[in-house]
Amino acid sequence: MQFQQLAYFVAVADARHFTRAAEAVHVSQPSLSQQIKALEKELGAALFSRARGNITLTDAGAALLPLARRILADADTARHEVLELAQLRRGRVRLGATPSLATGLLPDVLRTFHDRHPGIRLIIEEGGSHDLVRHLARGALDLALVVLPLPSPSPALTTVELFQEDLVVVSSAGDEAPASPLRIADLEGRPMVMFRHGYDLRDLTLAACRAAGFEPYLTVEGGEMDAVLGFVRAGLGIGVVPRMVATRAGHDLRVTPLARPGLRRTVALAHRSDVAPPRAARVLQNVLLTAATGLRS
Repeated sequence: MQFQQLAYFVAVADARHFTRAAEAVHVSQPSLSQQIKALEKELGAALFSRARGNITLTDAGAALLPLARRILADADTARHEVLELAQLRRGRVRLGATPSLATGLLPDVLRTFHDRHPGIRLIIEEGGSHDLVRHLARGALDLALVVLPLPSPSPALTTVELFQEDLVVVSSAGDEAPASPLRIADLEGRPMVMFRHGYDLRDLTLAACRAAGFEPYLTVEGGEMDAVLGFVRAGLGIGVVPRMVATRAGHDLRVTPLARPGLRRTVALAHRSDVAPPRAARVLQNVLLTAATGLRS
C-alpha cells in the first residue's frame, strides 16, 4: 500500500468521479484507475461501487476512508517536521480555537510567537470544541484550544487545563445600564442575542438559564462572535461573552459582571495522544502555557 494510492483513493471518494479526481491530483484518469485497482487487489476488497456511472463507497471503502485521511495527514505532518530547520526558521503550526478564544486570547499570543519565529506559518481553524476535537483526531490540526468538559471525551486526546474565565453580560452603551452585578435570574425576559448551534457559549448560557427556571428571550440567534457583538451594539439585546472578549470589544459596549457564583468556563489545550505535536507546535504550546499563567484566577 502506497501513500500515492491512498491519496488517489481519497480523491475519488471526495469527487465521486474518476475523471474529476484525476484532474484534482494531476494524473491521467487511466493511471488513477490502475492504482485504485492495484489497491483493491492488495486489500482483497472493492472500495467503490460503480453502478450506472454513479461512484459510491463500498463498506470496505467507507471503513478505509477515515484511516486513509489520517495516514495522509500524519505523513504531511512528518514531512513538515523534517523540513523544519534547527532554528525554527520555517515550518507551520495548525492551531484550532473556538471563535471567542481566537478573538480574545490568540492575537497577543500569536504576536509573541511570530516575533520570535517569523518563518513559521500559522494556520488557524475556528470552530466549536466538538468540531475541533474531530479535526484533531483525524490529524488535520496539531493543537486546539477547547472548552472543557469536551462534548465527547476521547482517550486519544491529551488535554491540559490552561485557565478558567468568567463570563460577563454585554449590552449597548446606549441602553439603560443594568444593575451590577446581574444574577442569572435577572436575565429572564431581557432580549438576548445568541450564538449559533455548536457554540460552547450557547450551550453554557442556555443551560444556566434553564437551571434558573426560565427559557431566555432570544431576539437574534445564529451568529458568530463578531456578529453577536455587532447585534448587541445595535441594541438588539444583551449577550453573554467571555470577559477577555468583552475587554477587547471597545467602549461602545457596556460590560456587567454576573453575581457569584456566576458563569465560568475552563479553557484547555488539546493534542493527539498517539503522535507528538511537531516541534513548532510544541514551541507555540509553551507560549500558550506562559500566557495562561497570567490568566489563572
